[in-house]
Amino acid sequence: MTLEGGVEPRRRVERLRLEIEQHRYRYYVLSDPSIPDADFDALYQELARLEALHPELDDPDSPTHRVGTPPSPAFGAVPHRQPMLSLDNAFDDSDLLRWAERNDRILEGAPVRWTCELKVDGVAISVAYVRGRLDRAVTRGDGMVGEDVTANVRTIQGVPDYLESDDPPALLEVRGEIYYPVAEFQAMNDAREEAGLARFANPRNAASGALRQKDPAKTAQRPLRLVCHGMGAVEGLSVPTHSGFLEGIGAAGLPVAEQTRTFDDLDAVCQFIADWGQRRHAPAYEMDGVVVKVDDLGQQRRLGATSAVPRWAIAFKYPPEERQTKLIDIFVNVGRTGKVTPFASFEPVLVAGSTLQLATLHNEDQTRHKDVRPGDTIVVRKAGDVIPEVVGPVLPQRPDEVAAAGPWRMPTTCPFCGSPIERLEGEAASFCSNIDCPNRLLESLAHFASRGALDIEGLGYETARTLLDHHLVSNIADVYRLNPDDLLPLEGFGDKKVSQLLAGIEGSKSQPLERLLVALNIRMVGGTVARVLARHFGSLAALRTADSDTIAAVNGVGPIRAAAVRAFLDNPRNAALLDELAGLGVRTDTEAAQRSDLLDGWTVVLTGGLTGFTRDEAKQAIEDRGGKVTGNVSKKTSVVVVGVDPGSKAAKALDLGVPTVDEDGFFALLDSGALP
Repeated sequence: MTLEGGVEPRRRVERLRLEIEQHRYRYYVLSDPSIPDADFDALYQELARLEALHPELDDPDSPTHRVGTPPSPAFGAVPHRQPMLSLDNAFDDSDLLRWAERNDRILEGAPVRWTCELKVDGVAISVAYVRGRLDRAVTRGDGMVGEDVTANVRTIQGVPDYLESDDPPALLEVRGEIYYPVAEFQAMNDAREEAGLARFANPRNAASGALRQKDPAKTAQRPLRLVCHGMGAVEGLSVPTHSGFLEGIGAAGLPVAEQTRTFDDLDAVCQFIADWGQRRHAPAYEMDGVVVKVDDLGQQRRLGATSAVPRWAIAFKYPPEERQTKLIDIFVNVGRTGKVTPFASFEPVLVAGSTLQLATLHNEDQTRHKDVRPGDTIVVRKAGDVIPEVVGPVLPQRPDEVAAAGPWRMPTTCPFCGSPIERLEGEAASFCSNIDCPNRLLESLAHFASRGALDIEGLGYETARTLLDHHLVSNIADVYRLNPDDLLPLEGFGDKKVSQLLAGIEGSKSQPLERLLVALNIRMVGGTVARVLARHFGSLAALRTADSDTIAAVNGVGPIRAAAVRAFLDNPRNAALLDELAGLGVRTDTEAAQRSDLLDGWTVVLTGGLTGFTRDEAKQAIEDRGGKVTGNVSKKTSVVVVGVDPGSKAAKALDLGVPTVDEDGFFALLDSGALP
């Protein structure tokens, strides 16, 4: 018998085993996978299918019978008290149904409840507590022996050194995932790019690399987090259900996922999976599916496990967010600061429910590091908060003529104005040398009016382009000189539109200083840095007279950003622009920061969405009043703020007798420092 293409099953199985082992080594040990997860899953499924069709080819050393890869010699090897197994996969509802029916036969029709957990795309970890004290943290390794990373895990925020329990078990081993929060990952990658360093491929790789640092101080510099989802070895603890175990460890201070739910029927399980498939970017971490577990621990023991996976759990994997397509060409765009950014144009490809055909390549170094070239087959994905990204080329599929053409190079002249493109010494970014480049001014105007800046309703890209095309503005300050006589003759500009636009422009004059600082396109100054600068200096005049050392000393700024701010302020054209804006009535100060000790000693937990705050804003409001925000509810929690669609923390607060407030109550708490 031969397979498609004339390959004998034995040869194909041997090749698959070798290829899978190589990919596992890159994934688990090097933290540098070379293919998308979906492609790895396809290889694994093909091997499992061939082994099932040809039992004579089965081998106990096959990757289908083992988990992970041996631990790195860089860390101490620690045997697991109980094996850390992998999970079988389901890719559609029919796979899930077959799994449930198989379990039903083993359990002889006994009623089953299922617990559903979001599948965190992180680094598997086992954390052991002995008599309530953190004793050891070990990576998965090959499932039988892992790496001792205890010192590094101790540095992770939210991992308690001691359990919050008056009578802790003699041994409590919890299984979980260590992850890099998506927002912090994006911010770190942006900072690395500004510093001329290579971007990390994804949050999981960044988490793995940070966790496996030889110096725990370096791990402590990364905002890693832990979420616990399973039970390992235990002594002195008796609990009947998995959901009860999660509730218990959450009450003891260990971080658990608030989205976890338990259901009595499979239809509800499928609905939970479908619902989160539409909201897979809502959590703070990357997730690629839902883990479904039989909730009753007695039934789990009865179902048992194979050598590689438990029979009582399965991972429902969402459609892959990485796909292959053909790179048509690499173009460049000029942004509001003059920065020239290369971007990829590729054949349209469906990724996680939407069609992509453009993605940024960030800068010349990143493009050359990835070595993507027009004509390549490339891997495309949605990174972080649904941002299209080119992962890299599929080198075995590179055509000879593409290889012969050599690496891509940055153009020497701007495609919009023909001016030279320059790269400053020590910088990763390239810039159009023409400060009056038309595309640069277009981007500047659109950004100046955007919601995160001065929020001028009606002044978007199309309106900005129209104003430029008719020579009504030549810089940002000209926006405040517009009048009805300028706008009414323009096509599509009726009385109502003109009135709304001018009202928006007038209203933008009263925005606080932090918004103006964002709007000015100062390099490396986003919302957070603008906020701390505005709070510290209070006025644009004070900031303009501060030297670099004074600016750098502001918490969260530092010398590199301070130099960028000072360079902007020292530019004569920028100084003239600031004078113009002030003369036209644009506000250049802000309210003094409102800090108090109203919530000094309070520990607050947030759950669910708030309409008047983002999560970061709510946290900042609490901290500005001396309070502390934590992620888990315990008897020491002062209050739980319950928003829209809250998780299990609200119910846990009721069980523990912890006070709760809704959003109106939260406002009252911030105003008075007392529960309403």
